[in-house]
Amino acid sequence: MLGIIIGVAAVIVMIAVGSGAQARVKEQIAGLGSNLMILWAGSVTTAGVRGGTGTAQTLVEEDAWAVMREISEIQVAAPTQRGSGQIVWGNSNWLAAIVGATPEYFEARDWALISGRLFEAGEMSGAGKVAIIGQTVARELFGDSDPVDQIIRVRGVPFTVIGLLERKGQSMMGQDQDDIVIIPLTTARNKIFGALQGRIGRVSSIFIKSKDGADMKEAEEKVRELLRQRHRLTGNTPDDFSLRNLTEILQAQEAASKVMAILLAAVASVSLLVGGIGIMNIMLVSVTERTREIGLRLAVGARGKDILSQFLVEAITLSTIGGVLGILLGGLGTWLVAELAEWPVQLSVLSIVLAVGFSAVIGIFFGYYPARKASSMQPIQALRYE
Repeated sequence: MLGIIIGVAAVIVMIAVGSGAQARVKEQIAGLGSNLMILWAGSVTTAGVRGGTGTAQTLVEEDAWAVMREISEIQVAAPTQRGSGQIVWGNSNWLAAIVGATPEYFEARDWALISGRLFEAGEMSGAGKVAIIGQTVARELFGDSDPVDQIIRVRGVPFTVIGLLERKGQSMMGQDQDDIVIIPLTTARNKIFGALQGRIGRVSSIFIKSKDGADMKEAEEKVRELLRQRHRLTGNTPDDFSLRNLTEILQAQEAASKVMAILLAAVASVSLLVGGIGIMNIMLVSVTERTREIGLRLAVGARGKDILSQFLVEAITLSTIGGVLGILLGGLGTWLVAELAEWPVQLSVLSIVLAVGFSAVIGIFFGYYPARKASSMQPIQALRYE
């Protein structure tokens, strides 16, 4: 039974670890927002020195509105301007990311509020000094207090907190998405960051969300084509922007985690196979040791199928008991992985059913040959066996 116990436990733990990895990827997808693309400004070259993404500042607000207006696959597009700065409340202060955005940003990111409200039209057009903060900023500045309606200072400018965002957690790059203060885009431009490179309407990035069921690849190509037209890029002129399909990246990561989960389960299943071979060997030894008993039973009227069923039941019983003990060991192993390694795990009923079912099938498969050998014995030869 030891081989079956180890095999079942290994299968359960490996599937739980693989499922946990898949769940982590799905959390990252949900944290970023579903069907999401990010449009970044391009790079610039000065005196032979090439700048990184965003140094050219080629995007404007109207690019976002054009994407929403002209591409049917797009649900929403949100222009943003990003920086960082010191946030102060009373005697507490915290360095956080500062994002100037429009109300469309929250829809694109699938980011809901726990309390408070979003920006109003008047606050957007009039550069209102209002802010919506993330969970990390709220914890560091306010502790357990309600931050809504409190006055904070963002880079020395007073803002009224009007909303608290739900928790997003870490991004796929390990960044804390909740360490953020979001203010109206007009306010960020006019009172915090200033106009990018002195140009009115410039933004650093645009978050684009496609509609459910839309072909992300097709939507991406349409966005790229529209931006090239708007920026008057022809022929082989390279893009002056960078478009990243985050959903495609995360889906590739999810597919890789699924393959890894299947590989882990396959490796663990080898233990079950070894356990099955062990059961067959033990049953063959048992048949040899009980040859005279088998001959006696056949001599007093037992039929071949009676002997066959007896040894099959014994093999199945061994594998079933091993399966049950393997479940207990697998549950313990899964808990240890979660607690000691701090790795996300998901213990599913399906993995338990598969492992135990597989162990029962192994008992039947590997127990059949010894049982068949026992049932085919001739009584007189069995009784003479020494």
